[in-house]
Amino acid sequence: MQPTRARGLAGTRSAHEPVSLSDTSAWQREPRAISVREEPHALYDGSKRGLDVLAAFGLAVLALPIVAIAAVAVALSTRQNPILVQRRAGYLGREFSMLKLRTMRPGSGDEPSLPPLPGEVFVVKAPDDPRVTAVGRILRRTSVDELPQLLNVLAGQMSLVGPRPALPEEVARYPGAWYRRLAVKPGLTGLWQVSGRSTISPRRRVALDIIYIRRRSLVFDCAILARTFAATISMRGAW
Repeated sequence: MQPTRARGLAGTRSAHEPVSLSDTSAWQREPRAISVREEPHALYDGSKRGLDVLAAFGLAVLALPIVAIAAVAVALSTRQNPILVQRRAGYLGREFSMLKLRTMRPGSGDEPSLPPLPGEVFVVKAPDDPRVTAVGRILRRTSVDELPQLLNVLAGQMSLVGPRPALPEEVARYPGAWYRRLAVKPGLTGLWQVSGRSTISPRRRVALDIIYIRRRSLVFDCAILARTFAATISMRGAW
């Protein structure tokens, strides 16, 4: 099965059938080919897109001087193009090019983190990764490295709020129920980002993403955006 094909994600299990978010063993037993289609939210989806465009445009204008200064610092410290382009899995697994500011030393490649631990799905984001530059460490702690993704939001590939976009190789390792993360556009921020970021276990992150997908609304989105500001200032779990 190709996880990046929308038709490969449809199956016999209803997307609305309850799944215990605490019973991760049940997730492992569930078939990989499940439905990630959710009940249409035409009014919400249209309003959310309008919010994304207006807010992302305003934030991009405000962030432009910060990104410009950070890009110069990255270019001077690494002698490389400061903008890093990574392939990520978006809505229904469709791949897109996600933008970031480069945070690693020359020769480190474009891998965002270390290889996954045995039996794990996600790559490891180590707080003391020696490949991260001094400038990159600051950018990661302050989340400035993620600001170029406002362009991905404006392009319609991402939303301001949603599950963080995974690497295609991570999606290929998803147990069945985890494909529900692909039922909405990936986000610049999300529920697990404001709940502890990298201090949250991978399975708990997915559980929080599924909770968001089930409960999503403009009010919920705005609440997460408000909490994102506080989480960014605190820098808790950011590395």
